[in-house]
Amino acid sequence: MHNELLGIGFALINMIFVLIMYKFFGRTGLFVWVGFATVLANIQVTKMIEIFGLTATLGNAIYGSIFLVTDILNEKYGKKEAKKAVWLGFASLIMMTIIMQVVLQFTPSPDDFAHDSLSTIFGLIPQIALGSIIAYLVSQYTDVYIFSFLRKLFPSDKAFWIRNNGSTMLSQLLDTLIFTSIAFYGVLPLDVWMSVFFSTYLLKFLVSILGTPFGYIAKKMTPLDEK
Repeated sequence: MHNELLGIGFALINMIFVLIMYKFFGRTGLFVWVGFATVLANIQVTKMIEIFGLTATLGNAIYGSIFLVTDILNEKYGKKEAKKAVWLGFASLIMMTIIMQVVLQFTPSPDDFAHDSLSTIFGLIPQIALGSIIAYLVSQYTDVYIFSFLRKLFPSDKAFWIRNNGSTMLSQLLDTLIFTSIAFYGVLPLDVWMSVFFSTYLLKFLVSILGTPFGYIAKKMTPLDEK
């Protein structure tokens, strides 16, 4: 149960950090979180773990928090601000990928101890980044538009959970299918790929549910820079 308990705690920590960023830095803090989380999620995804009896990749918790952030932005500031956050995350991922590929081209010193480890992690990044970039844009835009659509159908404050979970469930299904197909094509055996696909979507879904109360807290929160 070590990974399971740690995973739940880890997801909650990410959501708490989202609220801290929002409280102290307002929507700017949420924009920063999207860029930061997009980069970290694509590094964490290179590590595979066993959780709930399934083979899964890390990165689901922090990546799931991005959907919560764009939903908060959409809810409180409108679709335009949510779309801006999506493009900020996209730009962050593109720049990280390019910069780290250049970093790997430097010849290491004989005393260097980090190059091989960096190569192991960031050598996988181009294929992972390609899958992530396509999945990210498709799923995040899907999330923004479905959230806005559901907001028209269920406009009350109490129905935020419908807007949040409804948009996230559908958009993350697209995200998981696109990402795992591109990022791990030819890398993992079919049975392992299916396990990763199922577990990744399941974990993202659980993170979405865990994040819903934090969305309600954010709705009632007034950032310090807006007082």
